[in-house]
Amino acid sequence: MSRNFGFLSLLVFSLFSFVSSSDLQVLLNIKSSLLNSNPGVLASWKLNSVSAPCSFTGVTCDATGSVKEIDLSRQALSGKFPFASLCDLKSLQKLSLGFNSLSGTIPSDINNCTNLTYLDLGNNLFSGTFPEFSSLSHLQYLYLNNSAFSNVFPWKSLRNAKRLVVLSLGDNPFDTTPFPEEVVSLKSLTWLYLSNCSIAGKIPPAIGDLTELRNLEISDSDLTGEIPPEIVKLTKLRQLELYNNSLTGKLPRGFGSLTNLTRVDASMNYLEGDLSELRSLTNLVSLQLFENKLSGEIPPEFGEFEDLVNLSLYTNNLTGPLPQKLGSVSDFDFIDASENRLTGPIPPDMCKRGKMKDLLLLQNNLTGSIPESYASCLTLERFRVSDNSLNGTVPAGLWGLPKVEIIDLAVNNFEGPITADVKNAKMLGTLYLAFNKFSDELPEEIGEAEALTKVELNDNRFSGKIPSSIGKLKGLSSLKMQSNGFSGNIPDSIGSCSMLSDLNMARNSLSREILHTLGSLPTLNALNLSDNKLSGRIPESLSSLRLSLLDLSKNMLSGRVPLSLSSYKGSFDGNPGLCSMTIKSFNRCINSSGSHRDTRVFVLCLVFGLLILLASLVFYLYLKKSEKKEKRTLRRESWSIKSFRRMSFTEDDIIDSIKEENLIGRGGCGDVYRVLLGDGKELAVKHLRRSSTDSFSSAMPILNEKEGRSKEFETEYGYASKVNEKCDVYSFGVVLMELVTGKKPIEAEFGESKDIVNWVSNNLKSKESVMEIVDKKIGEMYREDAIKMLRVAILCTARQPGVRPTMRSVVQMIEDAEPCRLMGIVISKESDVKSK
Repeated sequence: MSRNFGFLSLLVFSLFSFVSSSDLQVLLNIKSSLLNSNPGVLASWKLNSVSAPCSFTGVTCDATGSVKEIDLSRQALSGKFPFASLCDLKSLQKLSLGFNSLSGTIPSDINNCTNLTYLDLGNNLFSGTFPEFSSLSHLQYLYLNNSAFSNVFPWKSLRNAKRLVVLSLGDNPFDTTPFPEEVVSLKSLTWLYLSNCSIAGKIPPAIGDLTELRNLEISDSDLTGEIPPEIVKLTKLRQLELYNNSLTGKLPRGFGSLTNLTRVDASMNYLEGDLSELRSLTNLVSLQLFENKLSGEIPPEFGEFEDLVNLSLYTNNLTGPLPQKLGSVSDFDFIDASENRLTGPIPPDMCKRGKMKDLLLLQNNLTGSIPESYASCLTLERFRVSDNSLNGTVPAGLWGLPKVEIIDLAVNNFEGPITADVKNAKMLGTLYLAFNKFSDELPEEIGEAEALTKVELNDNRFSGKIPSSIGKLKGLSSLKMQSNGFSGNIPDSIGSCSMLSDLNMARNSLSREILHTLGSLPTLNALNLSDNKLSGRIPESLSSLRLSLLDLSKNMLSGRVPLSLSSYKGSFDGNPGLCSMTIKSFNRCINSSGSHRDTRVFVLCLVFGLLILLASLVFYLYLKKSEKKEKRTLRRESWSIKSFRRMSFTEDDIIDSIKEENLIGRGGCGDVYRVLLGDGKELAVKHLRRSSTDSFSSAMPILNEKEGRSKEFETEYGYASKVNEKCDVYSFGVVLMELVTGKKPIEAEFGESKDIVNWVSNNLKSKESVMEIVDKKIGEMYREDAIKMLRVAILCTARQPGVRPTMRSVVQMIEDAEPCRLMGIVISKESDVKSK
């Protein structure tokens, strides 16, 4: 008997060794395929004993020593996984590779892994069609979401997967299909994620048969019709997301019986009716129904919900008051009920628990004053109540909240002053107070709010002098103070606001002269000082500005209108003391006899000096003639002109100016030079080079007849035979992409014959992939703003010029996106771009 036992033990040991050896070879094959991506993860995958596979990181064995599970998720792995040999692991039940960067296609060999119960390939970079998998009848968990699978998904394979508990296929560009009937036959499902994978049509009534569902997500799709009433059978449902579809009708009767719901998001649809069905959903944490056609009142019961922290109902037709107890018993975090027809006061207790970050109630009919409680809401980041009928004075502490980024009180009936508390608002970037009844002087302490980028105080009752501390606001881009009672002079310190692009101080009582330092503001685009009491001359320094708007009318200015400003018609009307030699509506400027004599002396001296200079130039050119002939031949070989329109100059007209002293900029593909033609016209000429190491003197041509145009030339810094405004818009879009992504126009990672535009276009498959291309130097709190800028860049770089927006539209989109919080980052990144 003991002999038989020993033989049996030996047999079991031999079998154990054979199984482990076979599995070991498969694992070592996996290691060799992935070794270059993250070697540290697979460091333990080495032969050190008979039971080696069971000691590998991420590997679990069964009682016989056979590999049962492989979990390598979230390990920064890349490359192609050897699926072809994977199913040689006969006992494999779980394969988890989610959240890596694995690529390639999935072979049909995956069908041979018949014991799989858990398969996670989600959040990777796979491609092509996912194969038919009807042999995997034991599957319980299938995660394929956000992995770039395309074409037709094998929905019929689900007929054999009756045990599925989790089905996650969202965020893949599958071919469009009606809601698959195979899905609603999976009665064991608890989690169904089909968002953004091209599901279209109506939600079938059979959805009510999936009574075990806890999570149902079919957002970002093409769903139409009404939400089926059968959905009320899903009594175990905790999360329902149907946003960004074309659903119509009302919330189904009996929807309030789904009392286990904690998160509901059906925003961006065409839903109508009221919210009465939601009054019994006491476990709600987040409710988002914005951009629909909902009407009626917000249920007062919402104020009793102990877990409700997020309420987003903007852009509907809701009426009546906000629940006055809202947030009084929960850690309320966010409310946006803007663009409705709500009435009554602002609920006083939404920040009672000290957690609130955003209060957005714009464009309603709210009345009353701002509750005093918000003056101590230290977590508040955005306070926006513009376009209402609110009144009273603003609680002093609200001006100085330490984390507030936007205070928007415009278009109301507020009165009183801005208090000195504003010095504590170190994060305040935007201050909108226009069209109210604010009064008194601006506090000197406003200069301590150094993060301010936009200040709009227009159409109020402010008075007194403009504080000199305004010059401390180095990032200020827009300052609107028109239609007030400001007096005194414009402070000299405003010349220190180097980022200022829009300055409007019209319709005040400002006096004295216009600051000459305004002409040194490099980004100033609009200047309106009309309807004041300004006197003296118009500073010549304003001639250096390139303004889209200049208005100095209705003042007391005198003297000559600078010749370069005479093209701004109507900008100087209402100044009887001004004269001009070119503007017919003004008196002509008359020189005194003394000044006329001085002018003649000056002209004579100038002519005599020019004669001497001309003689010296002729002699110099004679000495350099032979040297230039030799250089001209060499340079001509590296220069070529591609005419986009009929030109009045040739290569010879520009080559002599291509020298270091005329250098005005450097780009990723070459240098830009200023060229002055014989007829007085100025050009910017770019010398393209093949690589960043080529110097100015390189004779290697960027264009020649044998090789054709180089990749660098095609990238240039939208090649086409027709040049118009759309080409400039395209170039601007490329610059925006550089700023947001931190990339050069051409990078090795883009692949052959691809530039930044193609690279960005290929990474728009999902929100996550878009977020990945944003420069890592941009902080998390600014990344959403960066995405807004990227959307503008994508429109600017449309393949067809005709569909690109105008530059005016581009400016409007950027203003609407409010990218002010990115100002510091953009400035820094612009410096990086200019240095490349």
